[in-house]
This record gives sequence, structure tokens and C-alpha cells, in this order.
Amino acid sequence: MSNETDSPSVAAAPVLATEQKLQKDLETAFPDLVGKITLQRVRRVWADVPMQSLHAVVTYAKEELGFWMLCTITGTDEGAHLGLMYHLAGDAGIVLTVVIAAPKDGPGPQTLTPLYPQADLYEREVVDLLGVQIQGLPEGNRYPLPDEWPAGQYPLRKDWTREMLEVSKENA
Repeated sequence: MSNETDSPSVAAAPVLATEQKLQKDLETAFPDLVGKITLQRVRRVWADVPMQSLHAVVTYAKEELGFWMLCTITGTDEGAHLGLMYHLAGDAGIVLTVVIAAPKDGPGPQTLTPLYPQADLYEREVVDLLGVQIQGLPEGNRYPLPDEWPAGQYPLRKDWTREMLEVSKENA
């Protein structure tokens, strides 16, 4: 038992050896990622990737680094562009989040459905809610908005208002 005069124990900084190896592997394979990878904390690595490199980086992460699961895709309206975060996981317990910037108007990233079939549902969600133009996304039902939702209405964009929906319905 320690007494009150003992100094409190100081927790050692977490060792990020696995995360650092992942960073090195990514930067070696993709030199344009040097300085764009963040080791957020233990088991959390973020990589800012140019949109045109998304497919190559994710393919490498899956086939060479063991990130066999696409957990989800998070979409955000960043003002000038749309942000997409692809959260990948594997058996090592690390989540690799690949972040891209996609244009609000114009072609977005290539679909990841050939690599991760479950990407279909996540990609439909960012198409419906944010208007991301996923290239090569197979035809399918809308998700999560109903089929009768007006085209061009993206409710998670910062500039969208409920009034826009009412005007759209009136003009239909």
C-alpha cells in the first residue's frame, strides 16, 4: 500500500510501433502521403489522400496491409467541398481512416464496391444525403431517402434548408 506522500505514477506514453510501421509502409508506397498521415492515438491512423489516389491507396491497404473490412463511410460538407472518410479495419485492431475531398459539383471518387461489396450501401447514403457523385456505382435503389425525394435536394449540405424542399415539391 502506498502512502499519500508517494508521487503519483505517471503513465508512459503509448507505444505506437504498429501505427508507425503502417505510416512508413503507406509513405513508402505513396510518397505523396508524406506529411499527410496522422497517428491520432493508439489504433487510430488518419491519411489525407488525393481523391484520384483513393482507389490505389485503399487497394494497397486491403491487399498488402490487411485492411479487409470497410467499416463505414462518413460524409461531411466542408463548405467548399465534400469530405469523405473511409474507415478501414483489419485483424491488427487498427482503424485506418482514409480522408478525401470531393467536389460538390462534378465527378467524385470511383466506387469501392469491387473491393468492398458493402461500400454499395455507404456510397448510396453519401450520394443521397450529400450529393457526392460516386463514379461507377452500380444502379440500385436510393438510400436512405425515399424514391419520391426531389432530385438535387441534399439534406446534409450546410446550405440546404427545409424551405428548399417545399419549393421543390411545389414546382413538381
